[in-house]
Amino acid sequence: MFEISKLALWVLTGLTAVTTIFFNVYIFLMTLWNQTGKKDRSPSEIIIMALAAADVTYQLMCYAWMTMNEVDSDCHIVKMFYTVLLVIISSLKFTIIWDTSFLTFYYSTKLVSTPNHCYTQIQAAILKHATLAVFVIPLLGLATCMPILVVFHMDNHTQEATSEMDCGLLLPESTTGRVYDVIFLLLSDVLPGMVMLKCCISISVHLVIHLRHMKASTNGAHPPKLDSEMRVVQMSLALVGNFLIFLAVDLYVNYDVVVKHKNSLAVTLFITSVYATVTAMLLIYGKKTLWKTMIHDINTCLDAYPCLSCLKLPTQKAPPGSPPKV
Repeated sequence: MFEISKLALWVLTGLTAVTTIFFNVYIFLMTLWNQTGKKDRSPSEIIIMALAAADVTYQLMCYAWMTMNEVDSDCHIVKMFYTVLLVIISSLKFTIIWDTSFLTFYYSTKLVSTPNHCYTQIQAAILKHATLAVFVIPLLGLATCMPILVVFHMDNHTQEATSEMDCGLLLPESTTGRVYDVIFLLLSDVLPGMVMLKCCISISVHLVIHLRHMKASTNGAHPPKLDSEMRVVQMSLALVGNFLIFLAVDLYVNYDVVVKHKNSLAVTLFITSVYATVTAMLLIYGKKTLWKTMIHDINTCLDAYPCLSCLKLPTQKAPPGSPPKV
């Protein structure tokens, strides 16, 4: 695996933190302000707001740990401080993954109509209590990560002689610890990944069938269009693709840390930060009005600085021949 110094990862994570916090705060505030009247929020808005809050909190906690680890390179601060911080970071990562899985599940229920009435009732019951679910997920994440303090053992040394130690790092040295590590990976990565993959397959099959029906109904006169639905489909599939890439890298890095005792924990934190950033960008793209508003806001801010005009984002132009808007 290509080795990167801890200082370089700290800088890269800081740059990623800026984009992560910007996009997620933007999503959270826009979703919060867009509510009109006494209309209840949709489950998707509740899940997206919970995911944005978890992303921002994770990024702040993650960067705080990496900064303290750089400043206190000899680990003078009590190790339990770092350990508790790492457990909280792991629980936030659990929350982010399951919130993304929950959001993909929601979009699949809206896009795909299942003939199984019992399964449909289960889906409706879950989405009816979306607010409760987004509060239960962080609690489950914290409860799942707490055994780390008991079954893992303190170990600050790695097999790499030139690498610096990570303060407060816990590793599964016993058989119980290794069994728990496998169970934790199954609960936090593999199981939500299976849910997202199932939703991805359902959405893809639905899209193919829907396009075939639309093409048959138009007799090939013009290509079928799905407009906003197609945008949601693209976003959902992209969320799953982004997660699968993250899952492959995360499992490999976890293998390096747990089995080979390599100093790769900072890589895990950086990869999760990148995953959170890409997820936020995909969520903004999935909602056309939010995407247009963000582009307009960024371009408006750049208008005040002519030297930055090259950074302006392109806006969607009206097709040729369309009447001008007043």
